[in-house]
Amino acid sequence: MRRAFPKTLAAAGLMAVAVLLAGIAWAANDSARKSRVPMPNIPKALKEAEPGHAERLRNDHRQLLVHKRDQTMRRGIRTTDDSLKECVACHAVPGPDKLPVSAQSPEHFCRVCHDYAAVSIDCFSCHASRPPKDVANANKGGGGGGKR
Repeated sequence: MRRAFPKTLAAAGLMAVAVLLAGIAWAANDSARKSRVPMPNIPKALKEAEPGHAERLRNDHRQLLVHKRDQTMRRGIRTTDDSLKECVACHAVPGPDKLPVSAQSPEHFCRVCHDYAAVSIDCFSCHASRPPKDVANANKGGGGGGKR
């Protein structure tokens, strides 16, 4: 004759499994927050952008750059809207001499995230990685470009 499994023992077993699963989920979330890989220290832009600009570009900048390239190179449409020159001018990071660093420097705005993600930047094989001299001189006094 088989003995009936006590209901209280079954309930205690289910409770123990639930507590164990909750502990595993908490530990996984806690270890993700305390990751050993530090997040990149992204330099602050020199000008204020419209709301949502940073999030949009973080998510879609590759597609936007390709779209702009296609508009310019294949259709001959050249505007200052979403111009790479505008990006470089706004995100210039001053070096020790207070002049913007080039893409050769690990402090360059684009390099900070691209190095973090181990992604190469090919834009600057053709494009200038520093703003024009007049913009660089206007920003030489400091005003922005600090770390967030």
